[in-house]
Amino acid sequence: MQSRSLARELALLVLGQLSDRDHQDAADLQLDSVLQKALETLQQHWRESLDASAQDLEKAQQSLLDSELQDGGDHSSSVVRDHLKASLTTAEQVLNSLSGSLELPRLLALADQETVRHGAMRRVSLVLEQRSGIDARLDGVMEGWRLSRLPRIDRDILRLAVVDLTSLKTPSAVACNEAVELANRYSDDQGRRMINGVLRRLQNAAPASSAGS
Repeated sequence: MQSRSLARELALLVLGQLSDRDHQDAADLQLDSVLQKALETLQQHWRESLDASAQDLEKAQQSLLDSELQDGGDHSSSVVRDHLKASLTTAEQVLNSLSGSLELPRLLALADQETVRHGAMRRVSLVLEQRSGIDARLDGVMEGWRLSRLPRIDRDILRLAVVDLTSLKTPSAVACNEAVELANRYSDDQGRRMINGVLRRLQNAAPASSAGS
């Protein structure tokens, strides 16, 4: 994993521990303690998601057994099998995400820590300093939606993408692809679709900036 990608992921975890109304200076943050809190919060989230997936999977399995005991239940069985397949896919996604969050401390230890930490805190600082302007820019391409209505993790993924595109001059394709990778790791299907759509509109709204990146 490149240092830039790891720095962006670390910044995402740090931002998740700060309130949208928090105007704290990033220089005052104790990165190690904030990261530990972020990892604990993230792991708890995935454990809860895994528990919910397990319950859904159990219900789907029971429904499949019930449908196969009924006469003429071919259509019903097909529907239940689709439900069971979807439940298995969801459980697999949760397990992969939980595994990824558990892997982050090891990746950080193996990476060039100074480079990663500096890149992460620079991104956090830029988001905190420019949040109102970043949010206004994102709201401008939301098409009938408001940034404030998105889950916090999705808002921060988009904010970090804007910082990369504008302040850090990351090439547009790279910034958007890495934002999508974060969405794949930390968001759900609806969030991923929303983030993809917003990033496309953001690029289309500023063709000159994208071309010059």
